[in-house]
Amino acid sequence: MNEQQVLGLVPEPASMQRDDAGCALRPGSAVITSPEPATGGHGNDGRGAVARLLARELSAATGWDVAVTSAAAVTGVPNIELVAVRDTDGRLGPEGYRLASTPTGVRIEASEAAGAFYGTRTLLQLLPPDLLRAAPVGKSPEVLEVPGLRVEDRPRFAWRGMGLDVSRHYMPKHFILRLVDLAALHKLNTLHLHLTDDQGWRIQIDKYPRLTAVGAWRRESPLGHYRDARTDGTPHGGFYTKADLAEIVAYAAARFVNVVPEIDMPGHMRAAIAAYPELGNTGEQLEVFTNWGISEDVLNMQDSTVRFCTDVLEEVMGVFPSRYIHIGGDECPTRQWETSPRARARASELGLGGPEHLQGWFTSQIGRFLADHGRALVGWDEILDAGAPQNALITVWRGEEALRVALTAARTGHDVVMAPEPWAYFDWSYADDPREPVAIRPAISVEKAYSFEPVPEGLEREHAERVIGAQCQLWTEYVNTPAHAEYMYFPRVCAFSEKLWSPAAAGWDDFEQRLGVHLRRLAAMGVNYRPLDGPTPGQARLWEAPA
Repeated sequence: MNEQQVLGLVPEPASMQRDDAGCALRPGSAVITSPEPATGGHGNDGRGAVARLLARELSAATGWDVAVTSAAAVTGVPNIELVAVRDTDGRLGPEGYRLASTPTGVRIEASEAAGAFYGTRTLLQLLPPDLLRAAPVGKSPEVLEVPGLRVEDRPRFAWRGMGLDVSRHYMPKHFILRLVDLAALHKLNTLHLHLTDDQGWRIQIDKYPRLTAVGAWRRESPLGHYRDARTDGTPHGGFYTKADLAEIVAYAAARFVNVVPEIDMPGHMRAAIAAYPELGNTGEQLEVFTNWGISEDVLNMQDSTVRFCTDVLEEVMGVFPSRYIHIGGDECPTRQWETSPRARARASELGLGGPEHLQGWFTSQIGRFLADHGRALVGWDEILDAGAPQNALITVWRGEEALRVALTAARTGHDVVMAPEPWAYFDWSYADDPREPVAIRPAISVEKAYSFEPVPEGLEREHAERVIGAQCQLWTEYVNTPAHAEYMYFPRVCAFSEKLWSPAAAGWDDFEQRLGVHLRRLAAMGVNYRPLDGPTPGQARLWEAPA
């Protein structure tokens, strides 16, 4: 198949048939929402908002006045019709759709609004790449040719995520909104925001204002790789107000992206302890951590500290409607508990075998609090070691061991989201190449990301359904700008998204050919992606280590 024939759809649809004759959209074409007359339909069921979003996108890119109307107002030119259908045979599910492009128009059928939205993302990919720009290139087009085809599509997994660490390096709100658009284009539906850590606290909490007044700012950061033991001498910080985060949540919801907040506890809390020393184990006045890695300073396990955590989470839940609230739970050193008379006494008071069991007790308290508020706890896989609450969702990350951990989690009744380091940690470099930016480790190529299989080999069929999806992670110790973040994400996100959406991905050679076309879309959107053959000379110069 020559390049002109490759549509370059990413992720690949579940089923697609090409036709000779497609649709020619023209000025005056509209986006129509209408019920399916044969079944009575489901009314507008949210498709009106999907239609308005698509009309705004097409109007901006073409210069046309693309209207949203009803079937009764058809203009006589081919239109885009969003139709509600009954999913009587279960073939579509809540996120599936059917799309047909014929000379009479483009028809997108879905049983729910999410499916209609994903149908519109496929439609945008069927148009010329310049139609993903924010304004017309030159004069407005006289016609938009949509290739003739019929698609029936639905996702393989329910949780299709991207993780962004905004604690190590604060990322501006406008970049997170852009990231939502890029996630949605690739049919990802979860954005996991890592909002707090030893190196910075990024969310406004009214009851504890010092969390942002003190905890959101650090004196300096490491320069180069942490092994170099150099610092930049430059303060860094920032935080999101509740209004900022509510805006992000609403913007994402309109694009069917669920924003999952992470407030890491009881470890990775030095920024909070710097703001409120009474939360720690030593009473010492600390500063926000200026190194990468893991601080030994963890929360004490007194009732007042648990109340602090539940107070914080109550305000977090007021901003984020997500059913899932991530509490981290990873990499929690126990040395301070083991050496603290107060912590040892606390463990004895609680009837625990020793201070090393305090984290399991703490996690159960937080899990019960979230459940009482109708939410579900999510934690990194270390919470299994400490005794995870039965209804906890486990995010599995620990390297090659992640596959074994996932088996344990699923077999003990936990739902699992896979994020294993060697395939899903996009803070790792693309290659062991001096042209690449400084990174924590080499190397995850685009092909390595595409080789990821979310369901661990050997997991019994009755437990495989516990793997509800996966997500890629971008930790930002070495990533301090949006442009750098885009480089680390793309095009690896493109590969990862296909493995989460497509029921049977076609294989690397086929994907690589489609990706070559898809990269033009990213270019039209101004994404600072890494070319498949390595960084451009300009990109490589940006990553040169300072003298």
